[in-house]
Amino acid sequence: MVELEDITGAAERIRGFAIKTPVRESAWLSAAAHANVHLKLEVIQRTSSYKIRGAVNACLRIRDESAAGQVPLVTASAGNHGAALAYAASLWGFPLTVFVAAGAPRAKVDAIRATGAELRECDGYDDAERQAKAHAAAGHGVYISPYSHPDVVAGAGTIGLELIEEMPYLDVVIVPVGGGGLISGIGIAVKALSPSTTVIGVEAAMSCPFTKSLEAGRLVTVDVGPSIADGLTGNLDPETITLDFVQRVVDQIVVVDEETLRRALAGVVSNEHLIVEGAAAAGPAAILAGQLDLEDKVVAVVLSGANIDSGVLTDVLRSAVS
Repeated sequence: MVELEDITGAAERIRGFAIKTPVRESAWLSAAAHANVHLKLEVIQRTSSYKIRGAVNACLRIRDESAAGQVPLVTASAGNHGAALAYAASLWGFPLTVFVAAGAPRAKVDAIRATGAELRECDGYDDAERQAKAHAAAGHGVYISPYSHPDVVAGAGTIGLELIEEMPYLDVVIVPVGGGGLISGIGIAVKALSPSTTVIGVEAAMSCPFTKSLEAGRLVTVDVGPSIADGLTGNLDPETITLDFVQRVVDQIVVVDEETLRRALAGVVSNEHLIVEGAAAAGPAAILAGQLDLEDKVVAVVLSGANIDSGVLTDVLRSAVS
């Protein structure tokens, strides 16, 4: 289990390695929601995504607890976790092998390569996760899941601590959902400190395993399609710890389609003058789609990352004005 004390411990541990990111009001989304909407700017975080929080926390825990020296690490990633863990591993000399989906954004893959980590491309994210777990199980290193790992969840939860510290009267927090590590950590922190705050997750329609699993009352496999929100796609590890967390601390999950994700991404760039990747556009997309009753509420939207290929960004912006 991950509890509040694990998250507060992670906050102490990662201080100086992860930035305490600002919260900024969005006049654009406030008008769309008839609410007071603020953006949590993880887009300016180190490695340009929130993933550095969990990566640093996991590496420091291993460094402090391992009697075997600099043990090899293994992970699977859609890109951001791999880049963050590669950066963290390089700080303390951990050898790292990253299994990544072929076709992952070059901005993310190049960041992994730049650290000297070993990169192995796989058919897709689900295949990358299977191969990474098998590689670790064969004795080649310690597997650090991008979402189903207590230290990764606790690191992500430090965002919840920061939100409640800065916005003690927060009514709603909206979080993109891929593997569920981010919303699990934020939900645990927020519900412990501000039980009345509503925690809402947003999945991409092309990959919504939590929505389908919650409907079925058990973990199910979904057909995954291509999405601009590549960081949110892929099935859940059959052994994931996040489904239980989501059932406990998340009040609602909504699904957004590709057209709305693209419109939201272009809207963030044009209205907020921020670069975001597709996954980070999920929260704004849910607001623009009118799926949420937010009127007169104080709302925080987590902008999770900014690692988008320039060609994809150009295409989205060009389509928005055509």
